[in-house]
Amino acid sequence: MPCARSLLGLLAALAACGAAAFLGYCVYFDWRRRGDPAFKRRLRDKRRAQPPKAAAPGAQLWDPARNEKLQELFLQEVRMGELCLSRGEHSMGAEHLSNAISMSGQPRELLKVFKRTLPPKVFEMLLHKIPLICQQFEADMNEQECLEDDTD
Repeated sequence: MPCARSLLGLLAALAACGAAAFLGYCVYFDWRRRGDPAFKRRLRDKRRAQPPKAAAPGAQLWDPARNEKLQELFLQEVRMGELCLSRGEHSMGAEHLSNAISMSGQPRELLKVFKRTLPPKVFEMLLHKIPLICQQFEADMNEQECLEDDTD
C-alpha cells in the first residue's frame, strides 16, 4: 500500500503543478493582451461592428422578418376563438382571443372591436383572462431572453 499512496501523492502533486502552470499561462497572456496598445481599439471596433440589440423585449417581437409569421399566428388565434365561440365553447374561445390580443400590435383597438362584437359574458371572460396571458407571455419572453443570453 505504501507504493499506492506515494503514487497518489505524486499524481496529486503533478495535477496541482499542472493547474498552477495553466493558471499562470492564463494570467500572463491576459496581462500581455491588456498591455497591447491596439487591444482597446480592436475591442471598440468589434463592438461597433456588432448590430445594436433591441432596447425592449417587445421590440424584437415585431421584427419585420418575423412579422408575417406572427400575423399568421394572430389570425389563426382569432379564427380559433371565433370557431370555439360558434360551437358554444366560451372558455376556449376567450382563451384563443386573449392569445390574439397578447400578440396584437394594437391591443386596445382590438379590445374595442371585441367589446362591440362579443356577447357581454364572453367579453367579461376575455377581460379576466388577459392579465394571466400577459404574465405568461412576459415569462416566456424572459425565458427566451435567458436562452439567447446563454447561447452568446
